[in-house]
Amino acid sequence: MITLRKSAERGHAQHGWLDSFHSFSFADYRDPAHMGVGNLRVINEDRIAPGTGFGTHGHRDMEIVSYVLEGELAHQDSMGNGTAGGAETGKAAGVIRPGDVQRMSAGTGVRHSEFNHAAGQTTHFLQIWILPERAGIAPGYEQRHFDAASKRGRLRLVAAPDGRDGAVTLHADATLSAGLFTGAERAELPLPAGRIAYVHLVRGSLHVNGHPLQAGDAARLDAETMLVLEDGEDAEVLVFDLAP
Repeated sequence: MITLRKSAERGHAQHGWLDSFHSFSFADYRDPAHMGVGNLRVINEDRIAPGTGFGTHGHRDMEIVSYVLEGELAHQDSMGNGTAGGAETGKAAGVIRPGDVQRMSAGTGVRHSEFNHAAGQTTHFLQIWILPERAGIAPGYEQRHFDAASKRGRLRLVAAPDGRDGAVTLHADATLSAGLFTGAERAELPLPAGRIAYVHLVRGSLHVNGHPLQAGDAARLDAETMLVLEDGEDAEVLVFDLAP
């Protein structure tokens, strides 16, 4: 069974400095029919105006993945990532740019901030929350770059529980893959029984198992044996394999 979720059906919040679309219930947007998919709880498509951002705030017991599409996002946290001298002490520098995937495990509790310091350029990114396998793990941070060539015409694993193939490590029963498709480029992915596949089209257009999707659209696949991505036009897509 394939269930489509159109971009226009998402929640929307316009705060001036922040323009945000919510795939699932978040903040003031509440829809009992859209509380998440499996252990995936949040996909927010955010655009942050230059010189603004999220001030220091806290999280707990959540795997948080950030995926930047345009601009850059400066991150600082209570673990020391993004602070002055952080890179020299083995911490991450904390600025993520297109092609980067950042994973922050909130665990027992972490505080962080996210800002767009780039003059005259809006930061466009996705913020993704996935429930961890268990509560109370130690907070952690990881950041990796995946160039366009590694995603061209194929699905590139970017986040996984075991961190295989150079993906960031999720403390959750889920994987995340990213791909770029245009023209004749095509990918097929066998889907394991008892799992949920969730496809979120970041930009462009793409057919998912024959169904046309536009930027911001999504497709949930239940009890399907194969995922087929084809007929893309400047498409960038994220594919989640999720626990039910």
